[in-house]
Amino acid sequence: MKLQKETNLHGRWYDDACGTAFALELVGERWSLLIIRELMMGPRRFSDLRATLPGISAKVLTERLATLAEAGVLTRHKLPPPAASQVYELTEWGYSAETILQELGRWAATSPLHDPTLPLSAVSFMISLRTMLDQGRAGQWSATIGFRIGEDSFIASLADGELPIERGDPDGAESVFIVAEAPQLAAVFYGKQSAGAVGATIEGDAKVAERFIDLFHLPR
Repeated sequence: MKLQKETNLHGRWYDDACGTAFALELVGERWSLLIIRELMMGPRRFSDLRATLPGISAKVLTERLATLAEAGVLTRHKLPPPAASQVYELTEWGYSAETILQELGRWAATSPLHDPTLPLSAVSFMISLRTMLDQGRAGQWSATIGFRIGEDSFIASLADGELPIERGDPDGAESVFIVAEAPQLAAVFYGKQSAGAVGATIEGDAKVAERFIDLFHLPR
């Protein structure tokens, strides 16, 4: 009862003590999980979220952000100068929801109704790499791969079968640097199309790029 009094969330839809029911009350409203997805690579401004979720209205986005903040999934704060922008960022508990996104993605990708040609955000693609990485095939191989997807830049650091990814300038010491939009990259990594065929650019060691791309496959 203490939890219900503090949040006014538990039991609001289902009146059910099951953790699954409570999870749906926390993040089950339309757009909520996708907002969490877009925050997985770090804080974002309101305008950033609207740009990567073009189907959401400003009103609905405001409501979902408020609900997620009330639930303790995210916080709102202001960046220090010179940026001085107000951003939304997941709490430590909010970041732990990545495993939920990954398992839902793996499960849904096995459906014959899954259409991988639909639009894809940059963050969604990067999370897909962390989800679909074949850890057995990666083994102990280490590689650092830079990505530029539209206005977003990421650095993926493969090591010991793990693939941490963070926002950052991919220029520098990376052995491979990949430039494309997310749908093009999906065609390269999961459709196994050549980079040139879809307008993607891969700079650096071609053998490293080929080996890295071969670590990712959609489930049957």
